[in-house]
Amino acid sequence: MAQANPGPDHDDNQVRVFDTTLRDGEQSPGCTMNVEEKIAIARQLERLNVDIIEAGFAASSPGDFEAVRRVADAVANPVVLSLSRTREEDVDRALTAVDKAKRPGVHIFIATSDIHLKYKLQMTREDVLDAATWAVTRAKKHLDYIEFSCEDASRSDWDFMAKICTEVIRAGARIINLPDTTGHAIPEEYGEMFAYMRRKVPGADGVTWSAHCHNDLGLAVANSLAAIRNGARQFECTINGIGERAGNTSMEEVVMALKTRRDMMEVRTGIETRQIYPASRLLSQIIGQPVPPNKPIVGDNAFAHEAGIHQDGVLKNKLTYEIMKPEDIGIPSNKLVLGKHSGRHAFINRLMELGVDTGTIDVQKAFAAFKDLCDKKKIVYDDDILAMANEESRRTADIFELVDLTVTSSTRSEPHAEVTMRVNGEERSGEAHGDGMVDACYKAIYKLSGLNPTLERYSVKAITGGTDALGEVSCLVRDDGMTVAGQGAHSDIVMASALALINALNRLRARVEMSARRPGEGP
Repeated sequence: MAQANPGPDHDDNQVRVFDTTLRDGEQSPGCTMNVEEKIAIARQLERLNVDIIEAGFAASSPGDFEAVRRVADAVANPVVLSLSRTREEDVDRALTAVDKAKRPGVHIFIATSDIHLKYKLQMTREDVLDAATWAVTRAKKHLDYIEFSCEDASRSDWDFMAKICTEVIRAGARIINLPDTTGHAIPEEYGEMFAYMRRKVPGADGVTWSAHCHNDLGLAVANSLAAIRNGARQFECTINGIGERAGNTSMEEVVMALKTRRDMMEVRTGIETRQIYPASRLLSQIIGQPVPPNKPIVGDNAFAHEAGIHQDGVLKNKLTYEIMKPEDIGIPSNKLVLGKHSGRHAFINRLMELGVDTGTIDVQKAFAAFKDLCDKKKIVYDDDILAMANEESRRTADIFELVDLTVTSSTRSEPHAEVTMRVNGEERSGEAHGDGMVDACYKAIYKLSGLNPTLERYSVKAITGGTDALGEVSCLVRDDGMTVAGQGAHSDIVMASALALINALNRLRARVEMSARRPGEGP
């Protein structure tokens, strides 16, 4: 088995970025990704230059195992990890899943708080200590890069954690993670926990200390920064902060906080910040969840100025109200970049400039869609091109495929939709009436697909300005306890709505086919 570079960073001013979008992030309701989508995210993470990718929980299901293996094979530079409980079958499954990685690793965890020991694990402290040491020792026989997590560290007894950390370091763990699993901590206490552990644990200077925070109290970023100020040299995060419950630490927020306030933090990351916005957009398109407009760093309003006094200041000097430059995180300028006379080569070149992996889409179809859009719109912006590329990336060998859609509506008649779809390669047509054109369209699609989930969320967003703008539709559907999201983009909002629903139904069918229950949520 290939070996990852073990041990902590030699440069104490460098903070490593551990991305868990593909594992902890995917546990957020509606954020499930298929294997190809995970590979697309992993390749974007590599372009971001993240240090570690947690690709999944290999023992949780055959689908997760396959995803970890495929991601491990798809990237070269980041360490690729699988999460693992302290069970023999988990450790062995994790080792097998990453054995083809260029830089493999395993992330072993067990809860250390008394409330978890009593009610979840039903184990004594000695049982937990023995299990943790045994698992790290077993993994160490096969590879060097082992991270160990004290799940629910922020509610654990510090002296008990110090004892466990001491023993797992002796057994071979090179990274020690102290997660705020429930989002319970506040920055002062979380930072002091790291300082205490670094003072108390023998060999603390020989390992990397890592922070993994959840956002239940809105403090994930603040807690991560507090940990870094107290000696953590790795933080664990997700793109856009997606994750269990209220989410995880937002990668882009911590990275830009460290970059913007280097005067206070005195550390840096190796992130290629111009890939932040493309990463945010790619994830949003894949999981079908739009980024909130007021989201720091990557939200639509992050660099918008409405107040007159702000606008005046920015026009005179951007530094008056902007502490970061939009181009530093890769936000497109929204300039007219291409037109209907542009060639295929220029189109492909622009896709690559925008961070699109052209190997993951049918470029010819995307170019044809671009030419079609040029005939409909006066101006084609970078965001339009990104939307088309991401729409094309969603078109895989799906069960359901939209062929044609016709809708009619007037003030004197009930809206009506006629839909033609391919279902498992067989073309079918159907029609329905509804309260509106979208409602009629959705009813016809439900008939043809044989599925009838509950529509829990439906939202429409104009990607760029003007009445001819591309519309981006997001929907969330729920059926038999499973929640999935879908997204579609088109210059016709009803067509975008149909594409979003069909995207969601394909995800729902895929979830049903891979419905093995996932054990435990991890750190």
